[in-house]
Amino acid sequence: MYRLLYRIVLRRVPAEAAHRLAFGLIRVFGRAARVPGAAWLLRRWLGPRDPVLRVRALGLEFPGPLGLAAGFDKDARGTRGLAALGFGFVEVGTVTARAQPGNPRPRMFRLTADRALVNRMGFNNEGAAAAAAALRRSGARRSRMGHGGKPAPASGRRGPVVGVNIGKTKAVPDAEAAADYAASARAVAAVADYVVVNVSSPNTPGLRDLQAAERLRPVLTAVRSALDESSPGRRVPLLVKIAPDLADADVDAVADLALELGLDGIIATNTTVSRDGLASAAAEVAAAGAGGLSGPPLRARSLAVLRRLHARAGGRLVLIAAGGIETPDDAWERLRAGATLVQAYTAFVYGGPLWPRRMHAGLARRLAQGRVE
Repeated sequence: MYRLLYRIVLRRVPAEAAHRLAFGLIRVFGRAARVPGAAWLLRRWLGPRDPVLRVRALGLEFPGPLGLAAGFDKDARGTRGLAALGFGFVEVGTVTARAQPGNPRPRMFRLTADRALVNRMGFNNEGAAAAAAALRRSGARRSRMGHGGKPAPASGRRGPVVGVNIGKTKAVPDAEAAADYAASARAVAAVADYVVVNVSSPNTPGLRDLQAAERLRPVLTAVRSALDESSPGRRVPLLVKIAPDLADADVDAVADLALELGLDGIIATNTTVSRDGLASAAAEVAAAGAGGLSGPPLRARSLAVLRRLHARAGGRLVLIAAGGIETPDDAWERLRAGATLVQAYTAFVYGGPLWPRRMHAGLARRLAQGRVE
């Protein structure tokens, strides 16, 4: 049904407009899910129910390993609806310390022959404080584990595991990047299950330069201090998200820095600026213009980066795989390559609302087979 709707209607609507329409429906779905009894029914129908899917990582308990990557829910206004569709966790953002409109439209494009997207959104969001307020209103409950690996007592809030992805405000000079990231971290510390430092989007000028170890160090140090100061009694897990376009030596340097600073994990990877090997017509690719490419064309390089990180860091970092994950086999391959969790965004756009359910069902079969073998 969704594929038919996509072919007939959605593909004819500009990509960002279609996203707003779909996101509005998801928010309505999330409100309906709060009706007494509805949440239980939805978990039974759409949610990851098989115990084999449960993952314990980052001091959290995830009902399933598949999460929604940052970029879909910029301002943390649809976490309940997205979780009700079957995602094991939702990463919101990217949010910045100051609200900003992002880049001029049009800024999102489909490459349907590649089942890919190109975006140059530019961190459009209402600011970290607004996202934190939205999470408070949603009543999400942190799912941290207590002693012996058992879930910690409820804090009075219920909802999905939610990570918050933070980026640099475009108007802030690079010299002030660490303070800008720290301001976002302070704003979201109390409501985030984990925080991700995004230094890998290609759509904020100069941002990717912060991936160099000597420039990344002060940013990560400032964010870690801000989280600790703003959440006494609770250590908020901290991860960094890197680009697939890094040279192998730079991937190694980020892994070494993450270990040195005591980070909890790395997300591999963000979108790519490469346009190699696309099936889409050259004119269509040129018309889409600059921006980050996501979807299946990213698969091979993202997997290579993941394997390199795993070889470098072993089990000392939680690795979250993202980039080109479209099928249960894709996700299973990432788990076998060293990932603890996986994320997707573009495949959800092309696959529709039942895609998370299909993914977790397929993963459950593979995980069960893997344990038998």
